[in-house]
Amino acid sequence: MTSAEDDEGVWSTDAGLTAPTAALFRALGEPARLTLLRHLFTGEHQVRELTDHLGLAQSTVSAHLACLRDCGLVTVRQRGRASIYTIADPARLAGLIAAAESLLDAGPHPDECAHLAGADR
Repeated sequence: MTSAEDDEGVWSTDAGLTAPTAALFRALGEPARLTLLRHLFTGEHQVRELTDHLGLAQSTVSAHLACLRDCGLVTVRQRGRASIYTIADPARLAGLIAAAESLLDAGPHPDECAHLAGADR
């Protein structure tokens, strides 16, 4: 048994602890949201700028940003009538993304996962 397996906070079967983690990974599981986060890593952006970068409707970008905000991944502040978004904790989010990329580099790729076959990426 590894020390991580001993840690109740990591391996708990308590839905109250696992549900928020699952919600975070669902938020990160949408390619458009990952693209938004990559843009925000370059600095703060207005919704209009992100809409231009992604080529998506403003309402779609706003919905994705609301999801990221609700999960605590981005923060928003008002500047006049514009909403300015930024990464809430860049170092921790970069660490999480790097860990995910490391797992992908080390093991079977998502293309090989039968569960993900046919899923939009």
